[in-house]
Amino acid sequence: MYSRILILRFPRTQVQKPTVCNLAKEFDLTFNILQAKILPRKEGLMVLELSGTKKQFREGLRYLSDQGVDVQNASSEMERDIDKCTHCGSCTAVCPTNALHVIHPEMIVEFDQQRCSVCGLCINACPPRVINVRPTSQAFF
Repeated sequence: MYSRILILRFPRTQVQKPTVCNLAKEFDLTFNILQAKILPRKEGLMVLELSGTKKQFREGLRYLSDQGVDVQNASSEMERDIDKCTHCGSCTAVCPTNALHVIHPEMIVEFDQQRCSVCGLCINACPPRVINVRPTSQAFF
């Protein structure tokens, strides 16, 4: 099984079409939507984890491109300076995937990189500013 987190940018002409549904159905791919902002008659943005065989994945990416969807690898990840973190929990209140969460009863903030959608909401929510985006060298294939 091959799996990647992708950022999809939909043109206005594509947002009301079942593009992701067709992607799953026609290419036997599974997906998990991590974040989406798609408004009718406007451009859309979606972060999703896409899984399948490498062949299905390549064919699915070709389909998205043919539909006018801009596909980017989520080529960055969040990092937290654990030594400077005050464990205040502000970041956990805005984390949509629960990648940042409080461990009870210790009241320690824990970060699960595998659950992170790299949405960046935690960066501004962090009072001591210990969360940053770091580029990765992860490629599509």
